[in-house]
Amino acid sequence: MLTKIIVVFIVGLELCTACDMDQTKQGCRIQNKACSCGFGCISEYRYDTMAECQNALRGRRRDICNPNPCQHGGSCIQISQRPKYKCRCEGTGYFGLKCSRACPTPGVDLNDAIFPYECIVI
Repeated sequence: MLTKIIVVFIVGLELCTACDMDQTKQGCRIQNKACSCGFGCISEYRYDTMAECQNALRGRRRDICNPNPCQHGGSCIQISQRPKYKCRCEGTGYFGLKCSRACPTPGVDLNDAIFPYECIVI
């Protein structure tokens, strides 16, 4: 039985992640101080409409991404799960909740550690 659907599409250079079929929606979110609308996981599309998102940008709702909690040039995206934001660290050379941990050097023994996907350079 197929319980998950992989929602994969590219919005700009952003790749969405997998979520349960009943956890997808069309909506909007604040990304880099602008409203972005599309289809994906409920947890990533916090607002139902562009108007609701724009009200948040105008200060009628708190924008947790302003000021940007992400370090080293990471991109902040509002989500509905705690801590209410997600940092996109890809291409920064850092990873972690706030893009604060430096990526390991490729070729150096990682002691069987998992190499963070944010650190993969293609």
